[in-house]
Amino acid sequence: MTREPATPNPVPQGSPALGQRLRLREPDDWHLHLRDGAMLKAVAPYSARQCGRALVMPNLQPPVVTVAMAEAYARRIVQALSGEKAENFAEQQAEGFRPFMTLYLTDNTSCEEVDRAALSPHVLAFKLYPAGATTHSDSGVTNLQALDAVFERMSEKGVVLCIHGEVTSPEVDVFDREARFIEEHLIALRNRHPELRIVFEHATTCEAVDYVRQANGPIAATITPQHLLYNRNALFRSGLRPHYYCLPVLKREPHRQALVAAVISGNPRFFMGTDSAPHDRTLKEADCGCAGCFSAPFALELYAQVFDEAKALDKLEAFASHFGADFYGLPRNAGQVELLRQDHCIADRLSHEGHTLVPLAAGQVMRWQYAGRVEPSLARWPSPQVSSS
Repeated sequence: MTREPATPNPVPQGSPALGQRLRLREPDDWHLHLRDGAMLKAVAPYSARQCGRALVMPNLQPPVVTVAMAEAYARRIVQALSGEKAENFAEQQAEGFRPFMTLYLTDNTSCEEVDRAALSPHVLAFKLYPAGATTHSDSGVTNLQALDAVFERMSEKGVVLCIHGEVTSPEVDVFDREARFIEEHLIALRNRHPELRIVFEHATTCEAVDYVRQANGPIAATITPQHLLYNRNALFRSGLRPHYYCLPVLKREPHRQALVAAVISGNPRFFMGTDSAPHDRTLKEADCGCAGCFSAPFALELYAQVFDEAKALDKLEAFASHFGADFYGLPRNAGQVELLRQDHCIADRLSHEGHTLVPLAAGQVMRWQYAGRVEPSLARWPSPQVSSS
């Protein structure tokens, strides 16, 4: 089955702000980490509460490298949300939050696995991690050209390649690794495979924004709330702030401004992907703290803050709810969600399933608060209990 991109629907000129309420088509998160086991049970309800669908990343231990592994993982996600064994998998997904899956690209990925992915209704993409680029990326790709046959098969089948775009050479400054990846690898890859559908994940730099905006062919980018809200000073404000440490790392202010300009431009190549990446508090506040910002519980509030500050709330719906679905060739969600214009303090910590997590922007006041779905037509998962201290 070859996937073709859907013809984009007309984008309305503004999302309807009803007094102090902002109503949006139900959004999707096109870059999400849910982990597994107890952590999966702790964090999945947050994404299911705000989003209709999500593209789930495959960097588990061991990584999700086959369609069979991806479909088993999807069942565990559905089971974590429903509390029931996901035997009637398709029916349970139709009744609520739908996880779409990615496969972890390795040096050993085969063309036959691409064929299986193209036929699976649950798998949308492969994820390229350069070896050592981020959490659990040790099995990542070491030689892009060696996978040219795989990329060609992906082009033929319409399977998307999601890219963590950073070089990993120790001699390259951590703040320059994204720009160097574009210069040294991405341009050459796309020259060899101009029809390959690519999402440049969690873009963080002027260079990435400029490349995605100007490049020919099928390419898009996700942008996270942390890279829109903060620059690298947030990591060092009155001390080391581990809950703002993520990969790619936060960049200088001109890069943040370029990202904001991209998302409020209405360019359909830029869409929502939180890269919400939960770690227990003890693993963040450690001698060698893990990379990742946990944004899922308040994702829409965080994005709304960005668009509000930029006086571009009318562009939020397309970014969060239209452009990603269009790129992946999927129908836009039918439901709606609502935000209230009401100062809202982000919880200091959240405790579930034996884990304590610190959300992005903990203790900060946001202008908007998520109010829930508007006349939901489908059964949804209950809101997770939020505690603060």
